[in-house]
Amino acid sequence: MNDYVALLHSIVLGAGKRLIMADLRALAEELGFTDCRTLVATGNLVFRAEAAPVREIEDRLERAFEDRFGKHVDILVRSGGDWLKLAADNPFAKGNPPDVCVRVMREPLGEGILGFLDKYRRQETIAVIGGDLWIDFKGKPSGSRLLSALTTRRLGIGTTRNANTVNGLAEMLR
Repeated sequence: MNDYVALLHSIVLGAGKRLIMADLRALAEELGFTDCRTLVATGNLVFRAEAAPVREIEDRLERAFEDRFGKHVDILVRSGGDWLKLAADNPFAKGNPPDVCVRVMREPLGEGILGFLDKYRRQETIAVIGGDLWIDFKGKPSGSRLLSALTTRRLGIGTTRNANTVNGLAEMLR
C-alpha cells in the first residue's frame, strides 16, 4: 500500500451546499482506499491505496464523486513521496505561511508561464518548481490581481493551497 494526497478543486456542490469531509472519506473508503483522513474542510484527503498511476486514481475519484454528488470536480492526486518533495521544495518557506500558496497542477507548467503572469503581479513573487506554481503574495492573497489569472482556462487543471495546508498534509504523511 502507498500513501497518496488528493486535492479537490472545489467543495461547493450547488447553491449553498458544501461537501462534508466525512462524505469524502466515506467515498474514498468505498473505492477501497484505506486510512482515509482529511485536513480542514477544504477538500484535502490523505489515504493509502494499491500502487497505481496517479491519473488512474484521479479518474476513479472524479467518476465516483460525480456519480455520488451529481457534479464534476477536478481532483488532483500526488503520491506521498511527491507531496513531501513538493512541501520541501517551497521556495518561499521563510515567508508568512498564509500568504504563500502553491497551485498544484495536473500537467506541469513551464517557466514560460512566469512571463504571462508578470502583467498581473504587483508585490508578489512567483516561481515554478516541479511544474507547480508557487506564489508569495506578501499580504492577503484575496487582495491580489494575480488571482484572476490563476484559472483552469489560463493555466490548465490545478488547485491552490496555502503553505499551512501543504505542511499539514506533509505532517499527516510522516
